[in-house]
Parts: sequence; structure tokens; C-alpha cells
Amino acid sequence: MIVIIAEKPSLARNIVAGIGKMTKRKGYYENGEYFVTWAFGHLFSLCDVEDYTGQTPSKKWSLDNLPCFPARFKFKLKNGDNGKPDAGVKEQFEIIKALINRDDVDKIVNAGDSDREGEIIIRLCVQHALLTKKEFLRLWLPDQTPKTVQRALLEMKDESHYENLANEGLSRTYVDWLYGVNLTRYATLKTGSLLRVGRVIVPIVKAIYDRDKEIENFVPEIYYALVSKEQTAGEIIELTSQYKFGKEDKRRAEICCERMNKLDAVVTNKKSKKEILNPGKLYSLTKLQNHLGKKYKMPMEKSLAIAQKLYENGYVSYPRTNSEYLATNEKAKIKEILASVKELGYPVVFKDKKSIFDDSKIESHSALTPTYKIPKKDALSEEEALVYSAILRRFVAVFCEEECVTEKSEITISLGGKEDYLLKGSIVLTPGWTKYDGGDKKDKILPNLNVGDKIKVNFCPEEKQTQPPKHYTIETLNNYLKNPFKDEKSADNENDDEDYKAIFKGLELGTEATRTGIIDNAKKSKYISLNKDIYKIESGGKFLIEQLCDMNISMDKYKTSQLGQALKKVYRGEITVEDSVKLAQDEIQEVFNCNKQFDTGFYGENIDTCPLCGGKVIRDKFAYNCVNAKNGCSFKISLKILGTVICKEQAIKIIQTGTSDKLTFTSKKGKQFESRLKLEPNGNITFDFN
Repeated sequence: MIVIIAEKPSLARNIVAGIGKMTKRKGYYENGEYFVTWAFGHLFSLCDVEDYTGQTPSKKWSLDNLPCFPARFKFKLKNGDNGKPDAGVKEQFEIIKALINRDDVDKIVNAGDSDREGEIIIRLCVQHALLTKKEFLRLWLPDQTPKTVQRALLEMKDESHYENLANEGLSRTYVDWLYGVNLTRYATLKTGSLLRVGRVIVPIVKAIYDRDKEIENFVPEIYYALVSKEQTAGEIIELTSQYKFGKEDKRRAEICCERMNKLDAVVTNKKSKKEILNPGKLYSLTKLQNHLGKKYKMPMEKSLAIAQKLYENGYVSYPRTNSEYLATNEKAKIKEILASVKELGYPVVFKDKKSIFDDSKIESHSALTPTYKIPKKDALSEEEALVYSAILRRFVAVFCEEECVTEKSEITISLGGKEDYLLKGSIVLTPGWTKYDGGDKKDKILPNLNVGDKIKVNFCPEEKQTQPPKHYTIETLNNYLKNPFKDEKSADNENDDEDYKAIFKGLELGTEATRTGIIDNAKKSKYISLNKDIYKIESGGKFLIEQLCDMNISMDKYKTSQLGQALKKVYRGEITVEDSVKLAQDEIQEVFNCNKQFDTGFYGENIDTCPLCGGKVIRDKFAYNCVNAKNGCSFKISLKILGTVICKEQAIKIIQTGTSDKLTFTSKKGKQFESRLKLEPNGNITFDFN
């Protein structure tokens, strides 16, 4: 007998549908050959700090057991809301344990979702439940249709084939635990506020914080562009010179325009040619979310949840994919899908192209496609239909037998041989695939001009101003996270080699599988907000980033991608799980070995005795404050003065000697200066330049 362990009940039902004729029992299905049971996603979670170190006397978070670097990571069954092992989880685990240890069972099958997380979910169940060694196989499902299940059951590989994938999954789990547990507790104890510090959430919030700061600090500059908008042969011809003038140079701009208006503007070249306009590539999860966010303002967590449901219902392939290409061994399956799509009336035909099938640009999963299983009329909700239609229509566009033919035109106008102006336009001659996807493409028709025609010009200075950067949108944030080192202006470049190199190298922040959930957590934590499809930083996010900066905790894109690259090396078998964990531990230890110049003590810590009233001086969120402030004592030293963190050592020095060491400050105008801080008799802190 064979026990198949699915990641969740819905997948178990789809596997049963593929096998056929199975009897339902409590917690599993069976027939004469198979048992099919399931987990509820993660049945196990990593143990807490206290499971390794024992409970602290206060039973609260404490520095006494930090940093925590387990010699061997341990797991336990997930707890319920009451903090005790979840009864349903425990019961289902006992069912799995009983099934795989039966004497008549000789094979166990991992049927977790086909990704690194699904890989370790089932492995952990088996590791904790299996008493004697048995053959362990992997069921890899690119979609959940009955035909795919039947085919995959015949093509199962030994679990050892997926060892590197499991190692990468464990590495990510361990590294994220180390960062999340150690630095969240450390930052929370330092500030007195719960700060969720994670390997990926912090650089995401910081990207939005930095962009919003750029916008906030942006000072627009006035300049003059030289623009002509004169009518020739009944049409307005707009020409903009490459020359620009500053706001103090309006008169120079006017003189330049006067000279330009004396020159002859003549059409020197005109050319047009027919071109085949190619459709967009098949969707990865990121590109699908970009499309849905831009067109329908659909949040990422919603589009992923809907795509996941469509996948579980067998209508689309695995959604958490980072590729826009198909594997070459999928050609027969694609022909089968095309046959089903053709029955819907779409003019599709199989195309064997490198722009569609490319193994070099697939890590684990191919692009998102519909399956041969077409949803019945009214089977989908309105939002489900939007997501399914986007995936289907892109698939139809890629395999459409009708090409989109355009006529592209260019007209060159020369102004006295001094400056050339290029006008570009295009007309769609045959819409082809644009009838199904990208139908918002508009014709841009050029004026009816020929070589030798003279153009009327009247250049005038037109006042303009420089524009601030734009807030991150769902699309631009996704593109940034996919490759944070790529120039934003080149995000839509058709040559995607650079993007796939970045993904395979591990430069991306988060993964297709985790990114959406992390961004959603940042929203729930009130670090960022999403209005329509615009992300903005919130006060909680500002506090998080500024406090981490003051604590000298650097978790920017460079640090995060360095760890991401290490995790990819685990996947490629170049380093071990232990190597990646050691890298994270070293980074975390640096935080705890904080240089004294950044050490502001901990929230609630007694720093010294008040020099004015003799009360305690306590470190709170924003200052070293006397506890008798409510009774009129005015003593206070801010934690940050003109951009400079006032560390505990300097605060104590001010209290005990009346002055600090010489420190560097930054004025409101951005200029740096040096000064000591001096304690005045009335308790005020002033600058001492002597």
C-alpha cells in the first residue's frame, strides 16, 4: 500500500479525483492500493526561544536569553489560539502517523505543493511520525487536474531528488526565524514598542519609506522648454527643442526662440514599414499581479488568493511561479490545453518558439496558464472571472493564429540644419491577438507631410518644473522587489535576461511564494498603506525604520540580497544549510555587539540619577527622562538631536560632568557642525561651541 500525504484537504480531494473510486474515512481516503491523507498546511512550527533556554524569571521577553542560536533547530506541533497544541492538528497528525506506520504500507508519497514550502511541510510530518525507514517518493503537480494527477503518479521520483529544494526551504525557515525572533525582541526591548523585524519586511518598508522621503524633500526647479505648436496644412505640429534654460534665463530663452523662428523647418525624411507586434509573455505571478493591480486596483493578497483557488479547482497551473516561459517537455500538454481553448471559439494554434518555450528561464515552475479544464458558465465569482480571464486571454494572445500587423511611421523635421525633430506614429492594420489581450492599444497617426514640405514654427519659452519621483505602485514595487538593483526606467525592457539572472542568483527581495504575504503583514502592522494601487509609508513604518537606523541595524536590500544569494547557493548545493545559518548568526551577533556610540540602552532602563531633583532618569521611547517630570522636574535629554543619536554613555557623561564629548550634528539646512552638549542649571540642554 502507498500513503499519499497532501498539503491540505483540497489537494487530497483532487488527488482522489485523479485516482478514482476511493472510500472516505475519518481523516483519509482509501482503496486497495492507496491511502490519501492530508495536513492543514503547516502542522509543525519552529520552537520558541524559551523552548531552548527555559523561561525567564519575569516570564517576559528579556535580553537574558538573547541572542538565541540553537545548536539544532527543533519543531513542535502548532499551537492553537489558547497557546496549547491545536486539537485538530494533533488529531490529523496522529492519523498520518498511524497510516505511514502500518505494516502493509511500504511507500510514502510527499504531495505537498510543488515548491520549497510544500516540500518541507510534508517532510516534517514524516520525520516526526515515521518509526521505520520506508521508500519515500515525491508527487510533483504543476496543476491539479485529474489527468495531471494520473500522469504524475506514474512519474514519481525518489524524495532524494528534491534534497536541495528541501535544504533551501529549511535554510529560509531557520534564517527567517533567527532574524525575526532575535531582532524583533531586541528592537522591541530597546524601544518599548512591538517592532516586527524580518529579513524581507524591513527592506520592503524601507524602500517605501525612502521613496516617500524623496517626495517629501523634493524641491521642484523651474525651467523653460522651447516649444513650437504651429499649424501646417490644417494640423498642429508640436516640436520641443532639446535645449532647456533655467528659471533665471528666460530672456536668453526668448532670444534663442527668436533665432530659431528665423530658420526654415523642412521635412527631410519620411519612412514607414509594416511590423509584426508581438504579444506580451505568459504571466508569472508578479506580472499577473502587476496587471490586475494596475487595471483593476486589485491588492496582491487578493489576486494571489484567487489564483490559488483557481489552481485548487484545477482551472489554472501552479500560481506561485517566477517564470514567464514554458518547459520544452510541456509541449504535448499545451497542445491539449489549446484544443480545449479552441472549443471556446478562440483562434489559437500551437507555436514552438524560444520566446514561449525556454528551459533556461525556469527555476521550478513554468508560467501561469489555463488548464484543459474550462470552468462552466457562472462557476466563477466576478473577481475570479477577472483573474481567470486575464490568464486565459494572455494565453490566447501568445498562441493566437492571427498576428497583429502595424504600420510604423517616422518623420524627420530639420530646423535649419541645426536641430532635428523625430515624430513617430503607428497604425494597427490587423488587430490579431490585440482583440483578446492588450486591446487598449491606440493608433497614433502622424500628420500628412512629405519630404520637402516646409513647417511653420513659432518657438516660445514654456515654463515647466521638474517632477518628484512617483510613489510606489503595485507594479513598480513588484518590479523593484524582483530585481532591486535594476534601473526602474528599464523595467519593461523586452530583453529579460538580466531579470532571470537576478532571480536565479537570489538578488530578489522575498520570493513569488512569500512576497505577497510579507507585504500584507506590513499593511496589517500599519507600517505601510495601499490606496487603490499606491503604497505609502505610515507613522508606524517611519518609527520602525528610524529606530532601526538609530540602533545601527542595517537590513537594506544589500544585506537581504546577500542572504538571498546564500540561500540560492544552498539550492544549487554549493553551500550547506549550516553555512547559510552561520552567515545569519554572524550578522545578528554584530547587532548585539553594538558599538557604544549607538547604544541608547533599553526602554525603561534606569540610566542615572537626575542632577536636578535626585530622581531616577529612565530611558523611554524618545528621551532620557526624569521620573519626576510630572511633578515639575524639567530634566530631559532627547535620544536624537539634529540627526545625532545621543547614546547612553554620552547621556551619563552629561548628567555626571555637565557636558558631553564633542559630537557632530546636522543643521536643518543640511550643514554639519561640531559641538558639545551642555547641561544648564535649569535642566536645559544647549550647544557648547567652546
